[in-house]
Amino acid sequence: MVTGVGPAKHGVWGNNLTGNRLDVFPDFATRLARQDGRRTFVAAGWDPLVVQRDGGPLFRAPARLSFVAPTAHTTAAWDECDEQITAEAVHVLTVSDPEVSFVYLGAVDETGHLEGCGETYREAVVRADERLGRLLAAVRGRASYAEEAWTVLVVTDHGHVDAGGHGGDTPEERTAWLAGCGPHFPPGTPAGTVRHPDVAAQVYASLGRPIDPHWTLDGRPFGQPAPAPVPVPAPAGLRPAGV
Repeated sequence: MVTGVGPAKHGVWGNNLTGNRLDVFPDFATRLARQDGRRTFVAAGWDPLVVQRDGGPLFRAPARLSFVAPTAHTTAAWDECDEQITAEAVHVLTVSDPEVSFVYLGAVDETGHLEGCGETYREAVVRADERLGRLLAAVRGRASYAEEAWTVLVVTDHGHVDAGGHGGDTPEERTAWLAGCGPHFPPGTPAGTVRHPDVAAQVYASLGRPIDPHWTLDGRPFGQPAPAPVPVPAPAGLRPAGV
């Protein structure tokens, strides 16, 4: 989602990022900050995304970074982590001027792992939706909002089996969804199939930043045709990650 390329290029085949090629295929927040001097912002609480652990960080060098680690591996701790991440992102969106932001809420996924996909999982989804509402309210409450053209993308990378967990080939695990709104999106479902690598490509398009062909992205902005991916086998015993 954030590199615009698949695992055959970025080299991430699971939750451990060791052996990656993110120096060649960086995340959009790093690429835009380094190459264009854009004000990019990342807020997350899952270690490999933002700190040097398990082969990370995935986000190498955004212009601004907020990291809040959960105090324990429990649903309550992850819920509090998401609450702090949301508060920090609301603050930045209100008082600062980021051009590109990535905010990660991890409690829903962790709840699925720890509790399965029952009532507790649904409650975590509702709380994530409420936090998204606070982020949107912060954007709409900006003093300069009337002169700005915001694009919002909300996306997940996988689902869970009912008992909790993922990583297999079932439709429940491999189905992901994306919702977006902005000046480039007509109402309704976009034409064609939207894939995870298209997310980064759409970020560049929404900024009006031409995609350099030397980046060799696999993704294309929503609604534009993309070449068929070339199947590349994962290393033995691993499955491609949804990164």
